[in-house]
Amino acid sequence: MTSAPWATRELGLGLRHGESYPPADQWHISTLLEPGLRRNPRRGHLLVSTVLGKHLPTDPHLVIEAGNRLGDRVRDLFDGPVIVLGFAETATGLGHCVAARIQAECYLHSTRRVVPRAETLTRFEEGHSHATSHMLQPMPAEIFRNELPMVLVDDEISTGATALDAIRALHAFTPRPHYVLASLVDMRTEADRAAFDAGARELGVRIDTVCLASGETLLPNDLVESVAALPEPKLNPSAAVRGRTARIELPWPEAIPEGGRHGILHTDFAGFETALSNAAELLRRELDTLPWGLVARTGNGAVSSASEREFEQRPVVVLGHEEFMYLPLRLAGALADGGVPTRYQTTTRSPAYVLDEPGYPLRRGFRFTAPESGEESPRYLYNAHWPEPGAPAPIILVIADEPADTDRMTVDGGLLDVLTAAGADVVLAVLRGADPRRLAAVRAAAHDYSSGSNLSTSRTLPLPPALRGPEFGSYAPDEVAWLLKDLSAADLEADVVDRERRIQAGTAHYAESLPVEYQPDAAYRELFDKVLAESAQRLALAVATVAELVVAERGRDIVLVSLARAGTPIGLLMRRWLRTRGIDVPHYAVSIVRDRGIDAVALDYLAQQHDPASIVFVDGWTGKGAITRELSEALDAYHRAGGARFNDELVVLADPGSCVRTYGTRDDFLIASACLNSTVSGLVSRTVLNDALIGQRDFHGAKFYRELAGADVSGRLVDEVSSCFDTVRPWVADRVAEIQQSDRTPTWVGWASVEKVREAYGISSVNFVKPGVGETTRVLLRRLPWRVLVRDADAPEHEHIRMLAAARDVPVEVVPDLAYACMGLIKDVNQ
Repeated sequence: MTSAPWATRELGLGLRHGESYPPADQWHISTLLEPGLRRNPRRGHLLVSTVLGKHLPTDPHLVIEAGNRLGDRVRDLFDGPVIVLGFAETATGLGHCVAARIQAECYLHSTRRVVPRAETLTRFEEGHSHATSHMLQPMPAEIFRNELPMVLVDDEISTGATALDAIRALHAFTPRPHYVLASLVDMRTEADRAAFDAGARELGVRIDTVCLASGETLLPNDLVESVAALPEPKLNPSAAVRGRTARIELPWPEAIPEGGRHGILHTDFAGFETALSNAAELLRRELDTLPWGLVARTGNGAVSSASEREFEQRPVVVLGHEEFMYLPLRLAGALADGGVPTRYQTTTRSPAYVLDEPGYPLRRGFRFTAPESGEESPRYLYNAHWPEPGAPAPIILVIADEPADTDRMTVDGGLLDVLTAAGADVVLAVLRGADPRRLAAVRAAAHDYSSGSNLSTSRTLPLPPALRGPEFGSYAPDEVAWLLKDLSAADLEADVVDRERRIQAGTAHYAESLPVEYQPDAAYRELFDKVLAESAQRLALAVATVAELVVAERGRDIVLVSLARAGTPIGLLMRRWLRTRGIDVPHYAVSIVRDRGIDAVALDYLAQQHDPASIVFVDGWTGKGAITRELSEALDAYHRAGGARFNDELVVLADPGSCVRTYGTRDDFLIASACLNSTVSGLVSRTVLNDALIGQRDFHGAKFYRELAGADVSGRLVDEVSSCFDTVRPWVADRVAEIQQSDRTPTWVGWASVEKVREAYGISSVNFVKPGVGETTRVLLRRLPWRVLVRDADAPEHEHIRMLAAARDVPVEVVPDLAYACMGLIKDVNQ
């Protein structure tokens, strides 16, 4: 039989279970809480949650599971949109879990951090806490100015007084008819419930409560005095050998909130997930490269050989910083998903009583200097150890946002100092947060707050005009309308090596700048002429095939929208083929950026001008399928944000990666438009998404390289391919029928082959592996290539690639079982 907790045995502090919701042994008061103590004249007890990840190192999946189950309970009450508010500091991560689970229109958490660039909407007090004032700082305040139901999330309801104070403060600002108080546990007495109900009647509102389990705290009358009489706690343990430290800079986009302090909107969720994935990938890669990192040492100090299977995986304890809970939680979950034994918890403002006794939850503690400038009260951390015995010593991974990244983190008495003094190896991972003023400005421009629901995307602000040649681009004005902003006067080109280094370090995104436009020599241009002459007929057949498949499945009333710039020549050629069949369709080019999505302003333009159901997105080819996935996710996010529903099926000329259903061929052959840069794509650069140049209602940008007009072969390419239409016309029907009768289900075989190559060559990221003739060409023209892999040493489809590789002194390696004709591998400048 399990012995009673220490505080119950020694002081009579107990917990009594009431009900579980839904009934389950997992959600029982005795498994959700452990009784702890605090030296506070107003409250001598502390209910230590086993599923919150605050005081106890906890499996991140358990923390997320508890939040999801609570979110399910909330979702049972509503059919429509809601707003979620989490309480600082303990419930900021829990509230975010609930908001994400129910896809809330907005999530905000209260804060105790002073943020000079933010405005405080209102405050409320927490009577039993040592740090009483909660501030609400939505940016702008109008994201809360509506009548949507509000869900308030806390880890526990002790009396309900804090929640009622919060509701009063919010109700005074923006009255709303319905509130829900959601908590992991509800420990209110009957008297507390009666007072809570009376408060709801006083306000004239409906307040529901939901929880995972209810119960009662059994408090001895003299608990405050008994805790005061206990020996002084021993904090900041020391070890004979000080631990080591390392630092990692995590990438995070400026326009995406890193948490809910200033509000995270439904429209931010997709961007948050993408940014999270990128940060997690870099974090794991950096941890793997630490000399004392994730592989435990053998007795003689050497790293064990993986082939001898003697090494042990070092576990990781991820520490969030106070209110900064959710993003560290998700990063901990990503590490765990990647096979790293991981636990999660956070630092806190709350002093609690530490006692190294079996059955007591707070076995060791640390007191340290608050890292934020201007904060004088000390901060605390409890346990911070690996809970299972016999494991290697864990790495303590501290994840902090920018305001906490000060010298006070590392000075004597700072968090890193007290942890390393205890013998822990500590990694500090830092990311910058979103500027609240910028968030306010962006949201004010993007949303219409005057229409009752302030969170619906505005369609009333003016949209920029489309660009056409010859003012922008070398194509004729009726061939394509560019939904782009002209950045021709901007200085965007960067040195290839420096640009690659910043992109790989996560300090810059590839779409923020441009590579210098590589201009090949005369021999290469002669090769282009040869390739075009030999492949024009094959290209014409593929163009006609994919165009006919689109008409067969989507009808004649369609609008072609090319993904600039690789898709633009293909969309233009499809339009030309359809005109030979008496079908005249509009053609646009829009920007899509990996990790940033498709241009939402361009989608607004298309939805304003055309039926969204008629839009057909076109690209040149598929590699591993990243853009296919990006398009689908971005269009879903646009629709969730209140935009129109577009068909997310991408159609391409060539699909060697087997990523789409509608294609002209799945052969990996040379598409002449991949051989060059802007000089084969209307003299238009790759697209740019740079916050300094692109406003909230601007299209993504690009440059028009007028100065390269003498080398422009864009018109010649489309003219030569078009001239072959009559030749291939007798074959088109059979080719279309052949594809229609085949199994066109995407197998994503390309992605699998990329993973195989990545593992075989020890490459840290799939983003460094570019499969297929088109992508390999791009690597050599625009990136910093490491090597080229080819399936056949002398295949004609990659003759130009071999020539480019020789010009750039890049080795070419023959891999006979390669899934593609060739692959380009980008150099990892951090190795």
